[in-house]
Amino acid sequence: MGIDYIIVLFLIGFLGSFISGMLGIGGSIIKYPLLLYIPVMLGVGSLTPAEVAGISAIQVFFASIGGMWAFRKDGYLNKALILSMGLSVLIGSFIGGFGSDLLSGNSINFVYAIMATIAAIMMFVPKKEVDGQLGSKLEFNHWIAITAGFIVGLGAGIVGAAGAFLLVPIMLVVLKIPTRVTIASSLAITFLSSIGSTVGKVVTDQILYGPALVMIIASIIAAPLGANTGKRMNTKILRAILAFLIFATAVKIWIDII
Repeated sequence: MGIDYIIVLFLIGFLGSFISGMLGIGGSIIKYPLLLYIPVMLGVGSLTPAEVAGISAIQVFFASIGGMWAFRKDGYLNKALILSMGLSVLIGSFIGGFGSDLLSGNSINFVYAIMATIAAIMMFVPKKEVDGQLGSKLEFNHWIAITAGFIVGLGAGIVGAAGAFLLVPIMLVVLKIPTRVTIASSLAITFLSSIGSTVGKVVTDQILYGPALVMIIASIIAAPLGANTGKRMNTKILRAILAFLIFATAVKIWIDII
């Protein structure tokens, strides 16, 4: 890899991981399209959808650890929610990570576009904020959480994402979890999810370890910074940023497919 390629990869990883920590997502909603298009546009390198999915999978693992660590003492981590959705996402992503080796690049893009579209629609559903509740005091439907987690995990494993960009809208809109609890718990769920997709792609040899290492270093630095920034921001602003990012990504992927 040339130094210009390394710099571009690091900046993409830093931006995506900062947003990951701030919004409680794995960051693939940002890094997937950037890795696919920016290196080619700048003429420093190119990655196929399958290679991007592999790099994203292992990078999300480290970004979620960094973001989750920053929230560990704030009381927003809901253990029951993390276990209910996290374990089901882990199983689904493990299956999806293995199955992705049988799909073409266009098929992976299609799955990603469907997931982003569903997430974008859900983010525009009005939500009454209840941020006064801490993670340990919440009640939610465990069966819905488990089922939704497994389905999201399947798609997440295929595209190399942890699926948090879809899990976050589900937690906010369907399970009615407060925004800050959603962000913190989502990072922990993302960590569990990324285990399955990462193992699946490592075993099937779908990861380029050079670019992945650059992205991992960026993640370790940027994710905690993003988490600490998100703690100080208004929850409505956080939701608006996430809604915009998901919508823009969905539109871009669909344009390329069509």
